[in-house]
Amino acid sequence: MTDRPDLPRTTRDRAPGIAADGVPHGPRESDSLWSPDRRALTIGLVLNVTIVASEALAVSTIMPIVARDLGGIDLYGWVFSGFFLGNLLGIVIAGMMIDRGGLARPFILGIGLFAIGLLIGGIAPSMAVLVAARVLQGLGAGAIPAVAYVSIARAMPEHLRPRMFAILSTAWVLPGVIGPTLAAFVGETWHWRLVFIGLLPIIAVAAWLTLPSIRAVGPAALATPQRDETSQPNAARRRLPLAIVLVVGAGLVVSGLSNVSSIPLVLIAAGVLIGVPAFARLTPPGTIRAATGLPAAVLLRGFLTFAFFCADVYVPLAIQDWRGAPALLSGVVYTAATLTWTAGAWIQAHNVARIGPGRFLVAGFATLVLGIVGFATILSPDVPLVVGVLMWGVAGFGMGLSYSTLSLVVLREAAPEQQGAATAGLQLSDVLGTALGTGVGGALIAFGARAGEPAWIGLGATFGIAIVVAIVGLGLTPRLGRRASRGELPALAEPATG
Repeated sequence: MTDRPDLPRTTRDRAPGIAADGVPHGPRESDSLWSPDRRALTIGLVLNVTIVASEALAVSTIMPIVARDLGGIDLYGWVFSGFFLGNLLGIVIAGMMIDRGGLARPFILGIGLFAIGLLIGGIAPSMAVLVAARVLQGLGAGAIPAVAYVSIARAMPEHLRPRMFAILSTAWVLPGVIGPTLAAFVGETWHWRLVFIGLLPIIAVAAWLTLPSIRAVGPAALATPQRDETSQPNAARRRLPLAIVLVVGAGLVVSGLSNVSSIPLVLIAAGVLIGVPAFARLTPPGTIRAATGLPAAVLLRGFLTFAFFCADVYVPLAIQDWRGAPALLSGVVYTAATLTWTAGAWIQAHNVARIGPGRFLVAGFATLVLGIVGFATILSPDVPLVVGVLMWGVAGFGMGLSYSTLSLVVLREAAPEQQGAATAGLQLSDVLGTALGTGVGGALIAFGARAGEPAWIGLGATFGIAIVVAIVGLGLTPRLGRRASRGELPALAEPATG
């Protein structure tokens, strides 16, 4: 087997089972995610994903309670869109810091801002303050996936990456099983504010345990240092103002859709005019037009997250406010989706090399459409709520089949020295899709409420938009390329030995 140029020299040298010259010489028992040289990093990444998962599921579950306490249904969607717009900016800042050096500084900054945002959210006197706190939270949370992705790329050989992504999906299991139900219980029995503040001690412990392993991950090795205007540090610096423009543009679009001013169409047009060019420059060339391969994978991540989260964050509203069920049932729905997402991720990890990423992506989008359509049927009072539990589990399974698939394609196609920028582009598309999806859904629900329509009208329109976007994404899956569709990425997911 010949030398693998797609792996950084530092990664090849450290990976057990790979000689110093980069030539694999057969698997060893230590070639595992849990080997002594990888165990601390694996545990650290899992801990931090667990924290983010706990917060995300908890806030979604209790938001109908928060809205009744603070008022401001017009800002309901902004609680989520604000978080993800801050997240988008945080991803670019973290990517810039990663490309200029190690991973410790962006990790410390991210976890610190995330904790401050939780504290302000826990004491927020109004929905507007809560939105501001969520923006700050998002800034911090943006660093966590960026650090995790690059840690995986730099410290783990390619055949272990699918297993690591599946384990990160599994990190949602414990929060998914107990988090939503616990949050609902705390919110209904004591106070929703404890859901925010209660995570602070856990964050402190996780940061203390994770930081040493993050510091141990070395920088990417470059064949020749770059010093001209096209070098990585200079390119990274240019991404920050573009990210700010993109956040402003997305915010204008969401504001226009939410009708927060008398000139909504002007806001939407301005947001599109400044946001689309910025997005095009922050992502791989050809992303806007879904060019085959890496650009299409980046764009499809945005379609995937738009479709899922446009519906997901309003699932509790449909259950609690429209159907009048307790918050505990919302927790059960989120638990079902988390478990099925994890199951789908493990199926994908063990079979992607044989079946091919393209086919998994098609199956994921199609399953997601089925799940959203099925859940939307509970808007009819004649449909038992258990149907909603089952069908949102189907939607989660579709995400498990497709979400990590796109991550693997991006890591496989990006050159080692471009991994920071490529993964940042993937996360930008991911978060922009989520922010716009939650914003569009919130705007439709707020519009229905202002018009005095029954709640099911706005909810139905929201689920309908999610379905349309998922179908469009399904239609774009062939753009991933024939190689991916037919499973011809030879090193994408070699069998892991541990």
